[in-house]
Amino acid sequence: MSTSYDVKFWEVRRNQSSKTASYEVRWKVGGRQKSKTLRTKALAESFLSDLRQAAKRGEAFDMETGLPASMAKVKNAVTWFAFVLAYVDMKWPHAAAKTRDSLTDALATVTPALVNESAPGKPEPLVLREALRQYALPPASRQARRPEVIRSALAWLERHSLSVADLSKVRNVRLGLDALTLNLDGGAAAATTIARKRSVFYNALQYAVDLEELPANPIDKVKAWKPPKVREVVDRRVVVNPVQARELLTAVTYVGRLDRGRHLRGFFACLYFAGLRPAEALGLRVQDCHLPATGWGRLVLAKSKPQANKKWTDSGAAHDDRGLKHRAEEEGRPVPIPPELVAILREHVDEFGAHEDGRLFRTSRGGVISIGTYCEAWKAARHLALMPEQVASSLAARPYDLRHAAVSLWLNAGVAAPEVAERAGHGVDVLLKVYAKCIDGGSEVANRRIDDALAA
Repeated sequence: MSTSYDVKFWEVRRNQSSKTASYEVRWKVGGRQKSKTLRTKALAESFLSDLRQAAKRGEAFDMETGLPASMAKVKNAVTWFAFVLAYVDMKWPHAAAKTRDSLTDALATVTPALVNESAPGKPEPLVLREALRQYALPPASRQARRPEVIRSALAWLERHSLSVADLSKVRNVRLGLDALTLNLDGGAAAATTIARKRSVFYNALQYAVDLEELPANPIDKVKAWKPPKVREVVDRRVVVNPVQARELLTAVTYVGRLDRGRHLRGFFACLYFAGLRPAEALGLRVQDCHLPATGWGRLVLAKSKPQANKKWTDSGAAHDDRGLKHRAEEEGRPVPIPPELVAILREHVDEFGAHEDGRLFRTSRGGVISIGTYCEAWKAARHLALMPEQVASSLAARPYDLRHAAVSLWLNAGVAAPEVAERAGHGVDVLLKVYAKCIDGGSEVANRRIDDALAA
């Protein structure tokens, strides 16, 4: 097989020779031009991204097929089980820890269902899941010593996994879709869980289409199966008003051992007054903060610290060091902050200083604060600051609801949607879709207009 590291890419372009919309990916390997046409621009850009990532990792490209080594491995897989292992290998190097977690979770759900149904001796569901999730799917875990029960389960999967070609049949792909709807205990899975896992399953099958191992994505042929609807808007009942937010921030200072609560006050204040995501606040450094003695200040966000299981991170630490969500690598996001937050952060720096890497919020040993730690403090603060009926409600039930409150406040204050989206790190379309029910006054304005029309 002749290979080359001399690879060149062009941007995706609309296929002008086709009456129906399609998009062409073009690249060159060792001087030989290659192309592939896909149905949508998103699919084409995804395929091109996979090619570019492979080149960035220094993979050799096959001059005949034009594919890098990792993609050729996926293409050459015969069974679904072998395909899944190769697919994970291809996706893993440039995936975030949470993406890896979600990827393995979904594939460990569908893969045990995509087997010969008449094959005897199928292992217990919990055993198959552990075998896939802990030993087979994570690349670094494949060389780990396997208990006999795990070896037997994986050997059974290798023997009885359906072929990739079998997935072109609707009845087979339904087996995978039906598996997504159930938890291991047989109960119904949450709508968000089903949607997330279906997306992974769909993308894996689409990759088989891209490699011409399937003629079309078989999920598109399944007409009788519909995923449950997922709530995509923020429930306005979780949104606190400014008075409640300030009472909660004060209450936080009274919880926890030693000075933990006082330390976390600035963290929660960033979520409310600046609309930061928790992972963005955990990555906030003193050098990212412009905190004048008077007036508005500014944060220039550069890093985030999302939490994930150590198994899914490259470093082996519980928190990834990532760029910002929906931003190119190294692209920052400026966020103006009101004088109240400027004062809180100045007080925080005066009392607690910063870690040697500049981080404002950290544990007593300099580590990254865990989700469990700040959620525990938040739960205690709600009991101190809210009435019993409010504690029992969904009002600010999660720290993330402070961000929802911030964005809702900005929109209701009349700040233009593009400006709110820029500060929050959203697209405008997503912003208005997610926060549509948190914008006050819409019903009253509509009622007045209808009254005026009726009176005419």
